[in-house]
Amino acid sequence: MTDEIRLQLDDHMYERLAALTGGAVAVCYQCGTCTASCPWGLVREDYLPVRTIIHQAQLGVPGWQDNLWLCTTCGQCEALCPRGVKIIDIFRGLRELAWESNHVEKGLPSLLWSVYWSENPWSQPPSQRAAWAKGLDLPVFDATQHEILLYVGCTSSYDQRAQKIARALVSTLNAAGVKYGYLGNEEPCCGESVLSVGNKEYFKEIAGKTAAVFKEKGVTDLVVISPHCYDVFKNHYPMAENYLKPKHYTQYLADLISEGRLKFEVALKEKVTFQDPCYLGRHNGEYEAPRQILSAIPGIELVEMETNRSEGLCCGGGGGRMWLETVNAERFSNLRVKQAEKTGAGTLATACPFCTVCLEDSAKNLPPGKMRVKDIAEIAAQALKKPRE
Repeated sequence: MTDEIRLQLDDHMYERLAALTGGAVAVCYQCGTCTASCPWGLVREDYLPVRTIIHQAQLGVPGWQDNLWLCTTCGQCEALCPRGVKIIDIFRGLRELAWESNHVEKGLPSLLWSVYWSENPWSQPPSQRAAWAKGLDLPVFDATQHEILLYVGCTSSYDQRAQKIARALVSTLNAAGVKYGYLGNEEPCCGESVLSVGNKEYFKEIAGKTAAVFKEKGVTDLVVISPHCYDVFKNHYPMAENYLKPKHYTQYLADLISEGRLKFEVALKEKVTFQDPCYLGRHNGEYEAPRQILSAIPGIELVEMETNRSEGLCCGGGGGRMWLETVNAERFSNLRVKQAEKTGAGTLATACPFCTVCLEDSAKNLPPGKMRVKDIAEIAAQALKKPRE
């Protein structure tokens, strides 16, 4: 006699998921390419079973929430999916359902409360948002005088490592003679962290308020530091699509170089390899702008890692993972730093605050001085002609 296992399938669950994902879940035919390509399989035996999670959710079988929060939304699975399934949309939809049933990873409710009370996910006071710019004498944005709004974002405003990226970009914009302004302590959160963990209704509220601020201040062209901010403004702000024109800063600097407004006169003599941020590359197809900047700097020798562009390895910081603990042995960034080391480069460059923070932490596992992690904005600032004293 065998024990019987009875499961009651939930048709309502399938209908909800189909509605939340715009029907994306219906396209999946369970080939398993997503599971095989997920980078979690590189760092743990208990890999992320993407296919299984989707199928369990389709059928309404309990247990699909167990590994839901591992996903970094890197997009590697989508890049290889033969059916073009929008897997990230499915996972965001599943996370929305998980919020409704209170199956949420420990620490994520605190993230939402931080955004609610402090307008940033870093649990830092709003009054300190512009502290990174102390001594820079930056102008407050004026639509009648400025070409662009420099949108700094929460990470570069509050994280001490990422603040250096913002200051370096300011130096580069100044050298190019760009007329720009920023919003100081009035800069609103873009809401990407909330969207990434699947709380879509709250994200819509944040996006509506931020879009209203931009419209009130006459913002049309804005340059952002984080690819995550860039992606959310470009692809998830439908209420602003008629007037908002976001650019990632590497795209803007590449344009300045092409126009002859930005020139690098200091040779750096560095061998550099580049980490493609997932939200700049796979999510938005921008692979060349960062490389154009590096190629324009005298002395830079660019060497590619074994996987790059659409096949590049995620740093592990997306999808809300920046606010969740990842044990050292399971960090994608550890593998990425080793791949960078194999190129013989002494500098690992990237163009995302999340990547910079994750990769720099992993570079500490190498011998001291073996690998420097720099954002492209920092490299560009180093190559500027030094002003006469």
